[in-house]
Amino acid sequence: MRIFRYICELINNDINMNLKFNRIKQILVILVLIAAVGGLSSCEKYSYTDRPVDPNATWHFQADIQPIFNSICITCHGGVQSPDLRTGKSYQALSKGGFLKSPGETSIMYIQITTQSDHIPRTTAAEKLKILYWINQGALNN
Repeated sequence: MRIFRYICELINNDINMNLKFNRIKQILVILVLIAAVGGLSSCEKYSYTDRPVDPNATWHFQADIQPIFNSICITCHGGVQSPDLRTGKSYQALSKGGFLKSPGETSIMYIQITTQSDHIPRTTAAEKLKILYWINQGALNN
């Protein structure tokens, strides 16, 4: 009789363990889904508003413009496609290639990032304004 009781307890415990295990799996799946939705909905580029760009601020090529090229442009303009926008080569490529002329609205650089369909979605409005203001300030290699 004791053996029968022991077997029944084992079976009962196994059933309870299976139910608990299935419940834990369900909870983990729900938590993973919540984390995935939260993670995807908080993509940095689309979840914040750009800071206003001050046209009177002094814009520096190395500190303000080159980081835009490094994060967005060098995928295509990394030495294969003109202009070469890699660090150390970009300023010369832009200035000697005729991409920078004042006023900034008429420069090839600004026209390409604001009117050519393959360049428009890659830069934010704030990045476009920084480039425009930098060109209007003389497009210095500072």
